[in-house]
Amino acid sequence: MRKAFSVLGVVTIVVGIHFALWAWLNRSHPMTDWQGTIASLSYSPFAVGQDPNEGDQPSLRRLDETLARAAEVARNVRTYSSIGGQEQVAPLARQYGLTVTAGAWLDSREASNAREIAGVIKAANDNSNVKRVVVGNEAILRGDISVAETIKAIRQVQAEVSQPVSTAEPWHVWLDYPELARTVDYIAVHILPYWEGVPANEALSYVQRRYDQLHRAYPDKPIVISEVGWPSDGRMRDGAVPGQLAQASFIRDFLALARAKGWDYTLMEAFDQPWKRGIEGAVGAHWGIFDVDGTAKFPLAGAVVAVPAWPQLAAAAAALALLPALIFLFRARNLRAPGQVLFTALLTAAANLMVWTVYFGTTQYLDGAMVAVWTVLTLGMLFLLAMVLAEGFELVEGLFAIRAKRHFTPFRIEGERHWPKVSLQLPICNEPPEMVRRTLESLARLDYPALEVLVIDNNTKDPAVWQPVEAICRELGDRFRFFHLEVCTGFKAGALNFAMAQTAADAEVIGVIDADYLVQPNWLKATIPYFDEASVGFVQAPQDHYDWQDNLFKEMINWEYAGFFHIGMVLRNERDAIIQHGTMTLVRRVAMEAVGNWSTWTICEDAEMGLKLMQ
Repeated sequence: MRKAFSVLGVVTIVVGIHFALWAWLNRSHPMTDWQGTIASLSYSPFAVGQDPNEGDQPSLRRLDETLARAAEVARNVRTYSSIGGQEQVAPLARQYGLTVTAGAWLDSREASNAREIAGVIKAANDNSNVKRVVVGNEAILRGDISVAETIKAIRQVQAEVSQPVSTAEPWHVWLDYPELARTVDYIAVHILPYWEGVPANEALSYVQRRYDQLHRAYPDKPIVISEVGWPSDGRMRDGAVPGQLAQASFIRDFLALARAKGWDYTLMEAFDQPWKRGIEGAVGAHWGIFDVDGTAKFPLAGAVVAVPAWPQLAAAAAALALLPALIFLFRARNLRAPGQVLFTALLTAAANLMVWTVYFGTTQYLDGAMVAVWTVLTLGMLFLLAMVLAEGFELVEGLFAIRAKRHFTPFRIEGERHWPKVSLQLPICNEPPEMVRRTLESLARLDYPALEVLVIDNNTKDPAVWQPVEAICRELGDRFRFFHLEVCTGFKAGALNFAMAQTAADAEVIGVIDADYLVQPNWLKATIPYFDEASVGFVQAPQDHYDWQDNLFKEMINWEYAGFFHIGMVLRNERDAIIQHGTMTLVRRVAMEAVGNWSTWTICEDAEMGLKLMQ
């Protein structure tokens, strides 16, 4: 019964925390309410996977569905092209009570421009619901055609249609070219604070400032804000941060301001356009008030939340975290409460990050290549999360363990006992002789009665490097034997296997030392008695670094390594799963021979030996 209540308590806490976290992150944001219809929406009817730059055309069904959806919130749509299937927009829009601002796309292609102009003239003359005409969209800004060429195209259309005619350009183009303003029937201006790097909370005042600036410059010319809006996703641009809440707030505030000021405008835009990602980056796909499937991103009245589906996401994250949390908590009896809470929090954070990553990825407009990249990055994130959780578990176990289960202290044995013979093996290759001398002299000071030291120099070509080491071994006495191998395959493992063939027949324990280690005199007497237990295959001694003081870089390296020796090795030992570190290690000879000595196929021969011994 107590365990059942414990499980129930854990479930309640984990689920409650998830829902509280997601609810707080997605709390309602009161905004200006908008009642009524939107004056105009810019309208590009392309579906996912379609790109007008590649010649794709929207189907009649797509046009019909998107125009019906736009008519639910707006009175007018502004088009950008008069060919490629979009000549059907005006007659279809009439069925839904929509008027049209008909556009002709102009660029550097003369033949295409001619077809666009002919198409927009026909649309304007054949459809009574076409109320305005826009000849060109930022063509001057892009440098596709000159101001003079644009004026020529405008006058050609003016001569053929009865509706007001203009071209659409950002505010500064209109100020730079007054002759353009004199030509048009009205000024169609794009005011997009995001592209100017204006923060969202300053965007509305920026729009008003630019509008007023144009009005002062051309007081007798009607002004239509032909593009205004805010993206719901994408990269930050200076101080401008895309986001669904920012988009909702800007648009709802703008609609209220436009009504109060009597402005004519077109919101940028009706539907998200994934094809614009290739032109404008990720942000280009996310300017719509509807997503590409026609789902509204936010309501025009009432409170707005950042992620409407947050309850489902919270439930998914809680479900993902719950089982690992239960397993951990019911097996973490040796951890104090702060450690249990900390690691459970890490599990919760990992689960939420995974759920958010999947949600974010599935709500983007990704093509095949981007799906592949996203998959690779997600797998990389999962690997990093696994590393973080492993390191986090090690941290809480190191800091908050109640007691050590396998705490071994150095032996201090007084009196007589059997000391098995130890063969210490020192493989070297091109090591500085004076460094090796320090190591060998520390081995000579070992307080141990039954000992041999084998020094195996492998693949050192310069006699001036290996011969001094040979002389040092002669100086230190009969317990030290030196071998020079001109050619030795298998690197360190090959040298150690050679040493095994030279080992004294009565040696029971094999020790490995690196050329830059200094051992304490009691090393062997403090560790060899552990081999009295027949099940012990190897003993790994603690170790540390020297000569790092008074140098900041070396000190940082020392403490990074110290974490492995003083935390990682200790905690692995708690589970009898310590990795063999390849030096300061003592191995029972019969165990080593039973697994075939050192493997030369890997440069991690020490870890491989440890795994074989454990198995």
